[in-house]
Amino acid sequence: MKPVDFNFERPASLTDALELMSRDDMNVVALAGGQSLLPMMNFRMVRPDILVDLNGLDELRGSEIGPDRARIGAMTRYSDLASNAELMARLPLLASALPHVANSAIRNRGTLGGSIAMADPTTEMPAVMLALGATIRLASRDGERSVAADDFYLGYYESALESGELVIAIDVPTAAPGDAFGFYEVARRRGDRAMAGAAIARRNHEPRIAFFSVSDRPVRGFSAERILGENAASVEAAEGSLKEIDFHGDLHGGPDLKRHLARIVLRRAWAELQP
Repeated sequence: MKPVDFNFERPASLTDALELMSRDDMNVVALAGGQSLLPMMNFRMVRPDILVDLNGLDELRGSEIGPDRARIGAMTRYSDLASNAELMARLPLLASALPHVANSAIRNRGTLGGSIAMADPTTEMPAVMLALGATIRLASRDGERSVAADDFYLGYYESALESGELVIAIDVPTAAPGDAFGFYEVARRRGDRAMAGAAIARRNHEPRIAFFSVSDRPVRGFSAERILGENAASVEAAEGSLKEIDFHGDLHGGPDLKRHLARIVLRRAWAELQP
């Protein structure tokens, strides 16, 4: 199939892009890397009246590293993140997850902000941002606001992103001495969509555990966090505490399989904890 007819706009500035996004008389869709959006358009799952190409907005690219956090522009490509040695050293969980994102061709085009905005529950980056306690910076014609990753993901491809808004940057706490991080996913083949995955950030012996591809959004394992925060050796008890998660099946299997895989990825991600 091919997408429906649409108008194509390539704004020269963020101000111009936000002006286009503010139109409420048409379905206006932003294009970042396009690695998920364009196939969805071809299948007519997304039917834009206007497609706003953000690839000319250099102001949304790059990263700034501060004493305790990094600000990553929404249009920063995965390949640029991976090649930034200083950033990867300060964000080791992101460094562990990036090689699992599809393949090199996808990573050369895909952007961090595009993945965050798409809110695909099967992908790595939303869960990594959730585990790290990131903050999503949004902008519209009326101004800017920030939303914690804990509050950003609402359901299948559904987020706190409102009409007329764009993700412009992500603020991510950086690693401090003594912090540890783990990541593990199960997929049929390397680069395939994950059947289940877990991302863990442990700071001051308090873990944040985020699962992906097990529910309708990336989800925290709060009971597992509490158990492992009290006793790091209680992995078996933590595995049994995942009943609080609303597991959703998909083409790979039903909720019971997802529950089983979540226990596996939790155990293996915890075993991978490293500073």
